[in-house]
Amino acid sequence: MFEMGWFSVKLFLKGKLIRDPVYFIRQTTIGTVIGLFLLVSIAQINVPLWLPIIVSSLLTGAIMPFLLKDFKMK
Repeated sequence: MFEMGWFSVKLFLKGKLIRDPVYFIRQTTIGTVIGLFLLVSIAQINVPLWLPIIVSSLLTGAIMPFLLKDFKMK
């Protein structure tokens, strides 16, 4: 398992893993901004800090497959 992960990291660093890196970065940035917006907006109300972290993490994780559904690897 470690060897497969290391091989993927080496291909990524060489630029041979992702077919369209601009698409990947754009979609990942969109998901990150949505998650950050959720975290900040929920943290503004008077609730314990763990609740906004859990909610924003779950929702961000739920939307990532939809954002990266057309993701292609080499």
